[in-house]
Amino acid sequence: MRADSILFPTEAGLYCPDGGFHIDPLKPVARALITHGHSDHARFGHGAVMATAETLEIMRLRMGEGFAGTTQVAAGNMRIGGVSVGFHPAGHVLGSSQISVEVGGCRIVVSGDYARQPNPTCAAFQPVPCDVFVTEATFGLPVFRFPDPAGQVQKLLASMAEFPDRPHLVGAYALGKAQHVIALLREAGYDAPIAVHGALKTLCEYYVSRGVNLGTLVPASVDEVAAQLVIAPPPAFASPWVQRFRDPVLAFASGWMAVRARARQRGVELPLIISDHVDWPALTATLTELAPGEVWVTHGTEDGVIRWCELQQIPARPLRLVGYEDEAE
Repeated sequence: MRADSILFPTEAGLYCPDGGFHIDPLKPVARALITHGHSDHARFGHGAVMATAETLEIMRLRMGEGFAGTTQVAAGNMRIGGVSVGFHPAGHVLGSSQISVEVGGCRIVVSGDYARQPNPTCAAFQPVPCDVFVTEATFGLPVFRFPDPAGQVQKLLASMAEFPDRPHLVGAYALGKAQHVIALLREAGYDAPIAVHGALKTLCEYYVSRGVNLGTLVPASVDEVAAQLVIAPPPAFASPWVQRFRDPVLAFASGWMAVRARARQRGVELPLIISDHVDWPALTATLTELAPGEVWVTHGTEDGVIRWCELQQIPARPLRLVGYEDEAE
């Protein structure tokens, strides 16, 4: 069976007619399989949603009880109509999965967003042999080569030691990145209280309930913040909230901090290159490891990945799905 008859792009996103479902649909559909809880992949209003238990709970916390008509926890290999479906760890955020779709002996793996660097907040990426691998390309250019995140945390701790009287404000997205940065700090031995913006409180509490060590967290929403280190979502840096801090060191944790112009544009004094996506070496190493018969690229810098595949004599094509990356890295 041809892969592009098993799964193909529609206006609503990737659709599997044999199973009657979409994967990470871009608009409300009757049945959705969701890779992870970021808002550009997990959207409100589907008739039925299947995802990991963590992703379903994250969707509930972010969108409310009625985010879908019905929900089903993904568990092991399942049959949906004439399709065999599996959920496999993606290493991106808590509960994130790749979704395998198999019909007539042809297996397609939709990776969603994924990462290969160790992350203490979620299960590691699991390579799944497949005929077609559907990859992101958020950082799909050779210029993106991320350093060891532990070294980036040491850079932050060194700055805190050098400027003990200046609060350090770290911009980190609410789902995944904020908890990743905090967990890395705890792994590095930093055990002092960390202040978190109110927008991060609920998700941090959920991560802790799933066994992720975030240590002592205190609110950053009070006038007197009892911590030198503050984690906040990036929009907070453009609000009056940031004015309560005297002479802060502004930091930002993102793979985009590898681009110096991005850091300057944001007024970031301390860029921290910490990503929850694959960089170029990890992306190409993953494709080499899996050796799929074909590669499809969902979103990001597609041309670089397509060109690399051509040089490796791997058939590849862009799906040009517009609407992902709405929740920035």
